[in-house]
Amino acid sequence: MTAYLLLNHLLNFVAPAAMVALLLVLATRLMPGFLGAKRSMVPSMRSQLAVTFLTGLVILVAGLLVFGRDGKLLTYAALAGGAALSQWLLLRGWKR
Repeated sequence: MTAYLLLNHLLNFVAPAAMVALLLVLATRLMPGFLGAKRSMVPSMRSQLAVTFLTGLVILVAGLLVFGRDGKLLTYAALAGGAALSQWLLLRGWKR
């Protein structure tokens, strides 16, 4: 495998985590009540993106290790749930 193909595979592997993180952070910025976000308590956009992306990446790697291949629907469901949970925790959604 060439370096180009390896980079292509790695970028395609992390793309779902990046997109989910970006959409969740933008949703909480555009809709302040989404996931219990309060404007005064919201961390910076960069830190939200980093934490949510890393959470999603850990879930994708765990799915790859458990199932032996990527792209399983259960892994993507866990990605969506885990990213939403991490965003809810970052925004202190329980303090609504």
